Amino acid sequence: MATETSPQALDGLSPPVPPEPLISIHSLWKVFGEKPERAMMPENLEKPKHELLSELGLVLALKDVSFNVNKGETFVVMGLSGSGKSTLVRCLIRLVESTAGEILIDGANVLQLSETELRQFRRGKIAMVFQHFGLLPHRDVLDNAAWGLEVEGVDRATRYAKTRAVLAMVGLQDWESSYPHELSGGMQQRVGLARALAVDPDILLMDEPFSGLDPLIRRNLQDELVRLQQELHKTIIFITHDLTEALKLGDKIAIMRDGVVVQIGSPEEIVLTPEDEYVGEFTQDVRLESILNTSSVMDQALAVIMDHQGPRVALHIMRSNDSPAVLVVNAQRKYQGMLNLEHAVAATKAGHTHIADYLDTTAPCAAPGTPLDELIQMGLAATHVVPVIDENGLLVGEVRRSTLAVRIGATRDVGEAQKGHSPSENTGTSVEIPPALDQVAHEAIEMALAGSESP
Repeated sequence: MATETSPQALDGLSPPVPPEPLISIHSLWKVFGEKPERAMMPENLEKPKHELLSELGLVLALKDVSFNVNKGETFVVMGLSGSGKSTLVRCLIRLVESTAGEILIDGANVLQLSETELRQFRRGKIAMVFQHFGLLPHRDVLDNAAWGLEVEGVDRATRYAKTRAVLAMVGLQDWESSYPHELSGGMQQRVGLARALAVDPDILLMDEPFSGLDPLIRRNLQDELVRLQQELHKTIIFITHDLTEALKLGDKIAIMRDGVVVQIGSPEEIVLTPEDEYVGEFTQDVRLESILNTSSVMDQALAVIMDHQGPRVALHIMRSNDSPAVLVVNAQRKYQGMLNLEHAVAATKAGHTHIADYLDTTAPCAAPGTPLDELIQMGLAATHVVPVIDENGLLVGEVRRSTLAVRIGATRDVGEAQKGHSPSENTGTSVEIPPALDQVAHEAIEMALAGSESP
């Protein structure tokens, strides 16, 4: 029979190691016109776009743009027409040659690649999905999606096998013999996405790929891209003029205006702390609860025990953390369930050293990206905390209703302030803040640990 180990809490979860940038852009310029370097001369640096055009005949597309994109990140670039976002993405693969700056992708300076190296880079490292699908009308879906592999010289059997797997991934497994004219716009765009994914690139460049589609189809493709990204973890640069799309897809968002990157941040940072009036106008009508997620309110999980530890350990941890429940994980840190005070006391009085039969495995759990709207409902339904579980089933934190209530109140105050209203003294939240262990609970723990048979 297993024995209980010493009553000590698990170490707190260490913060994740920051990922290394896969793409680094440094002081990138693109100026169209004769002698474009004139735009970068000291006397012209502060001139706005319209003055450069009227005085020098130069069209400023990109001005001193710098940013990093981490491996596996979806980096959204958004702005109005003429902001420079499409020029930027074309500069990354030298469809448009930059005027000045540096583009480092996986350590290589793209601007210094030879023609042969650039061709290999475009074929093997990166793939692009455009707004216009670019499908070949005389080829069926299978051959359209396999085109990139064919160009690489992959044999027919191999490229078809790879392509069929990707077509299934995007939901087109039953359409491989169809031709582009037989497909809806959304299906054609799926073929374009499959063609990009078939070559298994490290990086996807997506230039407003969904902007020409009906709203419902567009939302469906956004959902599909989110699902695929969770599975494939590609590095994506996604261009859009739609803020809702940017907030839905982006891990980070860069806002551009007149060739300049005005602000870079997470969706939460962009909405809650706009750096100027231009960004504020983009975000003023966004419902803040719709873009915040678990990561905004998640705390370190404190009252945690291993599944081989018994109810007496659980009671010690509850007492030391002033918590009415503990979260239980296995040796791999995978979440097993929640053990509350009542069940821990019952197991202790029964003399049990195993807790598996006493765990609550039905309590609501959140993912790190669960929207705040959904999280509020979980908080209302939760008896204690809401465990936060990642895609691998690992416990990565917890959401306490006290933190959730405070965050909602602060968020609403920010929203009111952005709209020019005075923040309300009342947060307006209906999330109840549960009390910590009261005297009765402490007495129950002490009596159980002492082996008392009294209730």
